[in-house]
Amino acid sequence: MRPTLEVADVLRRHGAAFLNRNDAHLGRVERRVMAAIEACRTPALGGHVEQCDDCGLVRCAYNSCRNRHCPKCQGLARAAWLEARQAELLPVPYFHVVFTMPPAAAEIAFQNKRVVYAILFRAAADAMRDVAANPRHLGAEIGAVAVLHSWGQTMTYHPHLHCIVPAGGLSSDQTRWVACRPGFLLPVRVLSRRFREIFVARMRAAFAAGELRFSGALAALAEPAVFAERIAGLIGVEWVVFAKPPFAGPEPVLAYLGRYTHRVAIANSRLTRLTGDEVAFTWKDYRDSGKTKVMTLNADEFIRRFLLHTVPDGFHRIRHIGFLANGHRTEKLALCRTLLAVPRSEPPVAEPYRERLRRLTGHALDVCPDCGGAMLERGPLPRRPPPRRPFWCDSS
Repeated sequence: MRPTLEVADVLRRHGAAFLNRNDAHLGRVERRVMAAIEACRTPALGGHVEQCDDCGLVRCAYNSCRNRHCPKCQGLARAAWLEARQAELLPVPYFHVVFTMPPAAAEIAFQNKRVVYAILFRAAADAMRDVAANPRHLGAEIGAVAVLHSWGQTMTYHPHLHCIVPAGGLSSDQTRWVACRPGFLLPVRVLSRRFREIFVARMRAAFAAGELRFSGALAALAEPAVFAERIAGLIGVEWVVFAKPPFAGPEPVLAYLGRYTHRVAIANSRLTRLTGDEVAFTWKDYRDSGKTKVMTLNADEFIRRFLLHTVPDGFHRIRHIGFLANGHRTEKLALCRTLLAVPRSEPPVAEPYRERLRRLTGHALDVCPDCGGAMLERGPLPRRPPPRRPFWCDSS
């Protein structure tokens, strides 16, 4: 069922005015995201006509934008990704580990998303691998799935990684599964300091290579001395890395992963009101026992916060680490299963799109919503882009 309000409704009503007022500050990615969400499942993208072969109901089915920032377009992608991960789960406990960066680093990340996000992934991955490989801690090659998030409940900018980590790994000679101590993955303080060390070193290397760009309030960081001072400040503070208690087994892991993969800054279901120039939405205040509250923002501020979390074109915000890395995941997982004495999982069977959609999401596009008959495609609907509005037109 379509939510009463959608992010698309906010953009259709206030997007043009926002673009006019912020033209100099928006890049290609932000503009494309706004246009895609506005057009998603509307005549602008075309589609096809369907008719029930029983009761005769006629329905126009418009195409999705498939933009990864669109709140409506991630359901099937998420379900398909989780199904693929199902075959990779091992019968061991799993930990949830979160890596965050201090605000002084997050400011640099916002102006250099592609470079600093990559550094964030690499620093977290290397820190986990280095600490886990140390015989004093685990003495094994571990694996992890890492997911980039950049938002909190109120859509403020807060880049961090969520990692799901099996409680153990492969011995250095690849002949044993080395299990973690019950309820304990790796020493968090050691992990956070190694994470900070690698992150800072890679930031210095990126600056020396001319890969970082600064503007506005951060323009002075282009000077080597000023950048060096900022980096020195990062070394002087503790970086936050924490590991939550392990899951009881692999069964709850996928449901938990589903909370973090293929998500956007805010779900349509959280929007409660769009009145005049204001947008209201629910949020959980974890500093107040997780109570659900309502926040009201000016439409411009709502759109600004939403666009803070766009990801550069082609950037992978879900990555696999250690023995789960893409290059050798199949072989390493087969070895893990052998060492754990568990059977190999069977690959999924290919199936038509609509059947897969129904199985994964519960949505049956080929079933009539009125009588339960079969919806048959009758013909295409051409794209009908909305008329271009003059730049002075106020979309509100």
